[in-house]
Amino acid sequence: MKTDLLLIPMSARYRDMRAAAVAAEEAGFDGLWTWDHLRDPDAASGPGVPEAWTVLTALAEATQRVSLGPLVLNVANRHPGVLANMAATLQAVSSGRLLLGLGAGGNRGTPYAAEQAAIGQSVERDKVRADRVVEAIGLIRRLWSGEAGFLQPEPPPPIIVGGFGPRMAGIAGRYGDGFNTQAFHPQLGDLVRRAREEHTASGRDASQLIVTVFAGMDARIVRPHSRARQLLAVPSRPKEPETSEAVADEKPARRESAASS
Repeated sequence: MKTDLLLIPMSARYRDMRAAAVAAEEAGFDGLWTWDHLRDPDAASGPGVPEAWTVLTALAEATQRVSLGPLVLNVANRHPGVLANMAATLQAVSSGRLLLGLGAGGNRGTPYAAEQAAIGQSVERDKVRADRVVEAIGLIRRLWSGEAGFLQPEPPPPIIVGGFGPRMAGIAGRYGDGFNTQAFHPQLGDLVRRAREEHTASGRDASQLIVTVFAGMDARIVRPHSRARQLLAVPSRPKEPETSEAVADEKPARRESAASS
């Protein structure tokens, strides 16, 4: 199990996020994550929200060891073809420390729909947004293979799909390399099983699926016999390659450990 730190960007300043990242690495955290949002729904007149990918790229230069990832990128915010090149570039800048978290974005009932409307993006129904995640993963993998002369990441970063229901868990298992959700999700065990079953159905070893969970700084997650740990029942990740764990969908989790906020 690994423990990462989530840098919440809402009304944050980059200098503070950088200082927290450097301190987290020095303190022994395994990875750093941040959310992919464009505005703070609770502070419309505040300082705003630093853009996730720009922050991660800067932190790749400010740190040396920790893994880095978005928790998770809304595939509607960036064209998947451009994102493929962005990810390959960040993988090079970070010397292979990227975990690429992808998700469908919030639905119309979330406060994050307003930021999509502000940039002229429509928020489609759940199935349409989920299908876009599948399409994005397919295109990203094709371009990473060197198609049309695109930059190839070495190695390709794990794709962690975030979500809160069986549809996204299934997509994570079948098309991704990992699944991210909430540590205290009431159906956590069922969602992880669904992801693993789909991973097996795709012809891959379910024990290699990265499971990441998101939790606030709560004593329950660190207790040896916590229910969240029992529900996960996740075997330890393979030692080669040594990567961290990952991310979730419109506010998910992280690796096979407990992420903190």
